[in-house]
Amino acid sequence: MSAWCTRPAASRASSVASDLLPVEEARARILAALTPTAAETVALPEAAGRVLASPVVARLTQPPADVSAMDGYAVRVADAVEGATLSMIGSAPAGRPFASEVGPGQAVRIFTGGFVPAGADAILLQEDATADGATVRVNETVKAGRWIRRRGLDFAEGHEVLPAGRKLTARDIGLAAASNNPWLAVHRRPRIGILATGDEIALPGDPIPPGGIVSSNAHALAALVKGAGGDPVVLPIAPDDTHAIAEVAGTAHAFDLLVTTGGASVGEHDLIQKALGGEGFELGFWKIAMRPGKPLIWGRLGRTPVLGLPGNPVSAMVCGVVFLIPAIARLSGLPGDPPPTRRLITAVPIAENDRRADHLRSAISYDSEGRMRVTPAAVQDSSMLATLARADALVLRAPFARALPAGAEVEAILLADLGV
Repeated sequence: MSAWCTRPAASRASSVASDLLPVEEARARILAALTPTAAETVALPEAAGRVLASPVVARLTQPPADVSAMDGYAVRVADAVEGATLSMIGSAPAGRPFASEVGPGQAVRIFTGGFVPAGADAILLQEDATADGATVRVNETVKAGRWIRRRGLDFAEGHEVLPAGRKLTARDIGLAAASNNPWLAVHRRPRIGILATGDEIALPGDPIPPGGIVSSNAHALAALVKGAGGDPVVLPIAPDDTHAIAEVAGTAHAFDLLVTTGGASVGEHDLIQKALGGEGFELGFWKIAMRPGKPLIWGRLGRTPVLGLPGNPVSAMVCGVVFLIPAIARLSGLPGDPPPTRRLITAVPIAENDRRADHLRSAISYDSEGRMRVTPAAVQDSSMLATLARADALVLRAPFARALPAGAEVEAILLADLGV
């Protein structure tokens, strides 16, 4: 089956709504439907955190010649035996090679990074020698090749130093620079449109309607998108009106992914599917076996993928961690791996679970031996942003997982690992 389901949303809703898709299958279907963004060329300082669209090939050999790894004297092994005295014939600091050859009984003062002169085959360390300006006395016999970095030790011209598909770290930027690559081909940052819906929500600082609340989802999701390497575009709040929501269809082509929040459930004011369905929206799936975040929508509007997140703020953010971050990674040129997890010890008993995979907001502490312990919050309501903000981890509970005593091992997503 295609990663996209091609039947219109209206004809599929009843059949899909009765199913709860497992989290892993939902994520796999999302990722299978996404392709990386096109390549663009950026200057080296702008490339950190981006994903290479093409390999980086060395444009020179490093080091370009045999160089000294230490300060000392370039000598011939045949002459540099303990007690010998050698004539000093010049110096070879980094950037100013010695132009002549080292002959029998001679030495050249050399510094770290300096080219090893012709004729020399070892470095006599300065701490193993006594020099008076004209001569140098060998206080310890040297070995052939000692303290010499051979030409091409690091990399050679024409060799691939960084593969396509690699997310560039500061270390990678240093390697690209050293290999003389001032420009790199990377995947364009995915452009993510974010649409919050609901009559009851207002932007922070704006007048709040009677019975309303401040909209937090769009701002939180924009921060999550930016931290994951995407380019977020927060759209104006759409009221609970099919025509207002449908107007978004005209802007969907501008995004690599459209994310909606709110309107994904089954109430008469949950209008995302109905509003976009009239604009050609194709539903991939709806509802997953997950807490928080069951009413999640996945589909396509024209060529634009659409991820419909729940309106509850904690649900929206947890779904962002589980689905949106991997989706942005996939669009950025990475595989889109699931969030990394760690094995932790629970500090308190945990009750058995029901049929939905649970994501318990939890705090981390350390015992007297410095071991990490995790404590799920006593109340896990999906509206409680303060609990989420204080959480360090999401403890994962599989469907129908058995009850666990304090001290048992659990699997958890550490939010700091994701920069969330």
